[in-house]
Amino acid sequence: MQDITADFLASMGIDSTPAWASMLIASINVIIILILALIIRGVVSRLLTTLHQRLSARAPGVEERKRIDTLSRIFGYISSIAIGVVTAMLILAELGISIAPLLATAGVVGIAISFGAQSLVKDYFMGFVMLMENQIRQGDFIEAAGKSGTVEEVTLRHVRLRDGEGAVHYLPNSAITTVTNHSRQFAYAVVDIGVAYDANLGRTYEVIKEVGQALRQDPDQKDKILDDVEILGVNQLEDSAVGLRLRMKTDASAKWGIRRELLARLKQAFDTNGIEIPFPQRVLRVQREEDIMGNDSSRQTRSGQV
Repeated sequence: MQDITADFLASMGIDSTPAWASMLIASINVIIILILALIIRGVVSRLLTTLHQRLSARAPGVEERKRIDTLSRIFGYISSIAIGVVTAMLILAELGISIAPLLATAGVVGIAISFGAQSLVKDYFMGFVMLMENQIRQGDFIEAAGKSGTVEEVTLRHVRLRDGEGAVHYLPNSAITTVTNHSRQFAYAVVDIGVAYDANLGRTYEVIKEVGQALRQDPDQKDKILDDVEILGVNQLEDSAVGLRLRMKTDASAKWGIRRELLARLKQAFDTNGIEIPFPQRVLRVQREEDIMGNDSSRQTRSGQV
């Protein structure tokens, strides 16, 4: 850009420019570069937004829209970095600072840093792999690196989670070795419940099915439930109860709410039908005082005879 300005001044008959004029020209060029960078950033942002809206409108379901949201955020982040780096290089060149030595130095420093920051490189690599494999998306409920919560942000560097208590966890991608995603397609609301040993299991199963059918017909819950209640049968013979296991197929994000509602309705139905939900009991045997005295007297008599 400086060469163009010099050619323009030479055509006007000015062979050389004073120092203040050169600084003024450089400042104007820097301002122009910044304005162009902002314009390009705005255009790219507008294009990404338009693309995101069109892809979201054509997405077949919620799962695909979550992936589009995540990728849109990542591409916006990458485009901002790329535009920022190019803008900085152009400004340095406009100020008369040679970029070639800086690039060479950056290459040497980058090699040195890579040996000391292998975890950082691994973070970006693992983040790229997770995005390409669609393992984590914004809005998913996951378990990873010993933490669980709703994904608020996914970057090439880290994953940000918010747990049920509102605490925010930042997980470096290199620390994520296993991901348990609770937000894919469907889930099962699993319920373990105990009944008394003298309970009629046939009648108990009928009551459970009635509760499941009533829950499916509830206007507030029917859209979240995908199938009837499934009784898996006796799961365990406990000390004071017969353990039963049942489950309902639900939307992935609704299983906890459906499980709580199912437990509440089962409690009410069991009370109504006289099906006992036992609690641990302990039997205490108390010896009468007369028996204790009698035992002491017999021991004394035997000792006297000896």
